[in-house]
Amino acid sequence: MSGTTEGPAQRATAPVDWNASVIAEFRAHAGRVGGPFEGAPMILVHHTGRRSGAERVAPMVYQDVDGGYAVFASKAGAPTHPDWYHNLLAHPETTAEVGTQTVPVRVRELTGEERAAVWEEQKKRMPGFADYEAQAAPRVIPVLLLSPTG
Repeated sequence: MSGTTEGPAQRATAPVDWNASVIAEFRAHAGRVGGPFEGAPMILVHHTGRRSGAERVAPMVYQDVDGGYAVFASKAGAPTHPDWYHNLLAHPETTAEVGTQTVPVRVRELTGEERAAVWEEQKKRMPGFADYEAQAAPRVIPVLLLSPTG
C-alpha cells in the first residue's frame, strides 16, 4: 500500500478486508476466484496465532507438489515474512480448504535443493513471484509444504 494517502487505520484493516472478500469468493465458487488470481490455484490455509491463539484463515496461491500443496511466504515482496508463516511454523498441524474440501495437513518448510526446485517452478508458472523475490531481497521467500494427513 505504499504510495497511497491512507492513514494507519485504513492500512491496518485493508488486508483483512481484502482477504475476507477473497475468502468469500473462494467459498462461493468452489475454490475459484477472479481478479488478480483468475485461473490461479488457490487454497485457504487455517492457522492459529502464535501469540494470540486466534484462529485465522489466509488465502494463498499454491503449487501441487507430490500430493501436497506448496505455498509461498512472499508477502508481495515485502521485507518481512507474513504473520501466517510464523503461525504455521508454531502450529504445523492445521487444515486447508482446497476447492470444496477441507483437508487436515502438516506443515514443513522446504530448504536447500527441495525449496529451490519448487520456487523455480513457481516463478515459471507465475512470473510475478520473480518480482516478489527481487523486491524482498535480501530476504529469501520461504516455501512451505502442506502435506495431507487424513
